[in-house]
Amino acid sequence: MNIYGIVVLVTLSVTFLLRLVSNVLNIRSASSGLPEEFRDVYDEEAYTQAQRYLRSVTRFSMFSSTVDLAVLLVFWFVGGFGILDEWVRELGQSPLISGLAYIGVLVLFQWAVSLPFSIYRTFVIEQRFGFNKTLPSTFVADLLKTAVLGITLGAPVLAALLWFFENTGSYAWLLAWGGTTLFGLVLQYVAPTLIMPLFNTFNPLEEGELRSAIMSYARRVGFPLEGIYVIDGSRRSSRANAFFTGFGRHKRIALFDTLIDNHSTEELVAVLAHEIGHYKKKHILVSMVLNTLNMGVIFLLLSLFMHNRMLFDAFYVEETSVYASLVFFFLLYSPVEFLLSILLQMLSRRHEFQADHYAATTCPDGGALADALKKLSRSNLSNLTPHPLYVFLNYSHPPVLQRILRIREVLSS
Repeated sequence: MNIYGIVVLVTLSVTFLLRLVSNVLNIRSASSGLPEEFRDVYDEEAYTQAQRYLRSVTRFSMFSSTVDLAVLLVFWFVGGFGILDEWVRELGQSPLISGLAYIGVLVLFQWAVSLPFSIYRTFVIEQRFGFNKTLPSTFVADLLKTAVLGITLGAPVLAALLWFFENTGSYAWLLAWGGTTLFGLVLQYVAPTLIMPLFNTFNPLEEGELRSAIMSYARRVGFPLEGIYVIDGSRRSSRANAFFTGFGRHKRIALFDTLIDNHSTEELVAVLAHEIGHYKKKHILVSMVLNTLNMGVIFLLLSLFMHNRMLFDAFYVEETSVYASLVFFFLLYSPVEFLLSILLQMLSRRHEFQADHYAATTCPDGGALADALKKLSRSNLSNLTPHPLYVFLNYSHPPVLQRILRIREVLSS
């Protein structure tokens, strides 16, 4: 094994062990007792249930990640990448078709490995704790729809990337960067009307107290809305959520029916005020710019490692190719991606505090967001005392207790 193989192997091992340690510490941290702030929404039985859920999910995650790593290492060291490459070359197709076949088989293999875990998570763990509402027929339909979308949307993008790096020389990374950026923007624009309705039903929120309160708040803070919709999230889960879709003056609010059923009008307005805060503070734009720049760096580095002989030797592949370069580079890039994810999550947690501050200071009832967060933590069986290392590695949002205490500080100042 050469230096590239050692880097990938060490990175995969260190990342795995770091996440393993953080999971163990997180489970231990959860037994520190129910925080006083949550005693009005939790009783001891509910808190015990939340701890059981945390242990079940964490242990299952640790097991599934162990299997994923073991499968990857076995596939790697038995020469799976090289065997697959020889097979696609024997088909006698063009480099583009061979590339689609090579990466397609790897994606299919990864999907087959992950499918049993997805089924167990949904129909055993989530079912045991009362979250799952997904029927087997819905689960299968979602799989088929996702596969069709992956083929119809993913395959053309992959084909374009392969073609760029096969045929456009030193300009390939620029064309790939520009093409994927444009595709991402178009996808965000059409997803609310063409893709999301394939999985959920969007119905306009009926006239009434909630709609009037939302529209009144949006007008007061200068946030134009095209529509407010209710999603049938209860078809799949009892969990609650809300989000915005659309660009410019075509912004839409989407509320899960489970959120509406369990929260007051004041709390729902506060939740949406938090999301509006992200727009007002330019967080969405910042994230888009950072992700775009990151993608440009990735394609630039990929162009430098294209057809790297040592990289192919590390994965026991004899002949170089664009498609295999793509796969091997992303394995080599994994430590950078891991570090970037930590930095981006730190930024995201900061943004969440800022959006909370915006909601607390602009809502008629500034404390309603804290009340909503407590109810959401209870209904989702959230971990109220996560370990700092686990938060550092995994959380895009601050722990809910920190958010509530920060809101209390804002309201008291």
